[in-house]
Amino acid sequence: MGSAARLIIGVPAAILVTGALFLFMSAMIRQPVRLNEEQQAVNISITAQLQDSDLTSINKEFKRPTLDAPPPPPPAVNDPSNRPALDGVAAAIPEIDANLNIGTGFNPDRDAQPLVRIPPQFPDRCQGRAGAEERVSLQFDVTPDGQTTNIEVIDSTNSCFNRSAMRSVERWKYQPKIVDNQAEPRRGVQTVIVFQLEE
Repeated sequence: MGSAARLIIGVPAAILVTGALFLFMSAMIRQPVRLNEEQQAVNISITAQLQDSDLTSINKEFKRPTLDAPPPPPPAVNDPSNRPALDGVAAAIPEIDANLNIGTGFNPDRDAQPLVRIPPQFPDRCQGRAGAEERVSLQFDVTPDGQTTNIEVIDSTNSCFNRSAMRSVERWKYQPKIVDNQAEPRRGVQTVIVFQLEE
């Protein structure tokens, strides 16, 4: 019953409010628009004459900029004593009384020579147990390809550094040993790796 009473009262009220709003808006639209500011008409003159400027007075006022003087040329040296001497030093070829045998020429044989030596990394686990300087003596072989192999520790002041030293030598690269123009393995190469504690 309450919703029916609301419907009976609400629908006519909504129709009255809507009608009043429409009447108010139509009254506002019918009112004439009045502007407070009057706009002036724009004057465009097509036949306006331009005034010629007096070129004689402009030319009198123009001043050319003054340029800096160019630097003087360097002084010419005409003194012949100032020229370097082109005469060679004359000396006699010394005579050597020695009976030397220099061989037949170039000998292509050579021992294994290092190409790349990567320095070792200081192991963090050895930080507290390290002295000021630690040494690891290693022995290894060089293959005909120039790779290091059979790496072993001969002597060490601290065994904590052995693994780091061996890993460093594993990455070294050598020129192989050459005998009669053939690459051969080089055995028993020895080296000492020094670890220094940075302060």
